[in-house]
Amino acid sequence: MPAPVVRPIDSKADIHAFVELAYRLNANDPHWVAPLRDEVKATIDPKKNGWFSHAEAQLFLAERDGKPVGRISAHIDRLALEMPPEQGFGPGTGFWGLFEAEDQETAAVLVARAEQWLRDKGMTRALGPVSLSIWEEPGLLVKGYDHSPTVLMGHHNAAYKGWIEALGYASAKKLLTYDLDITQEFPPLVQRIIAAGERNPKIRVRQVDKSRFDEEAAIILAILNDAWSDNWGFVPLTQPEIDDVGKKLKPLVFEDLIMICELEGEPVAFMITLPDFNEPLKPLKGKLFPFGWAKLLLWLRRPKARTMRVPLMGVVKRLQSSRMASQLAFMMIEYIRRSAVPNYGATRGEIGWILDDNQGMIAIADTIESRINREYVIYQKPL
Repeated sequence: MPAPVVRPIDSKADIHAFVELAYRLNANDPHWVAPLRDEVKATIDPKKNGWFSHAEAQLFLAERDGKPVGRISAHIDRLALEMPPEQGFGPGTGFWGLFEAEDQETAAVLVARAEQWLRDKGMTRALGPVSLSIWEEPGLLVKGYDHSPTVLMGHHNAAYKGWIEALGYASAKKLLTYDLDITQEFPPLVQRIIAAGERNPKIRVRQVDKSRFDEEAAIILAILNDAWSDNWGFVPLTQPEIDDVGKKLKPLVFEDLIMICELEGEPVAFMITLPDFNEPLKPLKGKLFPFGWAKLLLWLRRPKARTMRVPLMGVVKRLQSSRMASQLAFMMIEYIRRSAVPNYGATRGEIGWILDDNQGMIAIADTIESRINREYVIYQKPL
């Protein structure tokens, strides 16, 4: 069997091949959720993804006898280069992602080509997979292959772990998601904490107002950039990214599933919950036509979802070491649970991802009796 040849993509036909490869390689995985092709193309299009306002990327295809057998991106985020090294990124850090490979030999030549591109750009360390932004689909799935991912989470071939580690990559950070039965009331201790918060006149937990979408998004962004600023892997979200994410996620924004906490009138915490869009998406196999678009529109008008995912939450930094932080988190989770079960038919929640050393969030997840259901690893290697 001839060795695969890796080349940079440079045409619309190449983009098509790059996108379609994932559908072929994952076709027999019952738990892979095929994304909408237009969404994938928008992610890699500098004109449609605000991340490119502070980043650059090169996409590569691997071919054997002219047939695509693998793909990878190599990319540099200028904001990540400016972050303190002790927070995971910093000077010399490059990335690769959007990784798919038919076999181990293909994986090896793809990663080597991405590494060379990063070296040529002056990078001294590679992190991957990160596809493309740390806010999109970071990490490789290493636990939880037996069920489908929720909205905005990745799912990967179990063989990839061994292939990547064989290339000299070691874990830089582990990301966790937690599974939670939301049909049951929380333990008595949590209920008492919530009740105490409800009696506190200084605390107000409110739903977002979708008619003031931009204003509410700005409030959440301000809390997020403050709350996460010391976290491993943090890169501030920019306005172009917020604009693009807003367009993408606005159809999934339901007022009773997103909460903002105010303390003495000041917004200090938020929690975003999304009904699992992957549930209606999975049967479509990435195709909107002929009837997929109508099915999705009907679902979005009155969504019913077994699972609710909490992709983001944050409490301002000045409160993070206080009991108030966990109290606000419990209150938001409970208020969303009260809406999710009767209004959307939800039975389970998924919280994450959560950094494996985020003791505050892990303690909250443990207290409400959730359990780890998926683990992702971001790998690193010196160049």
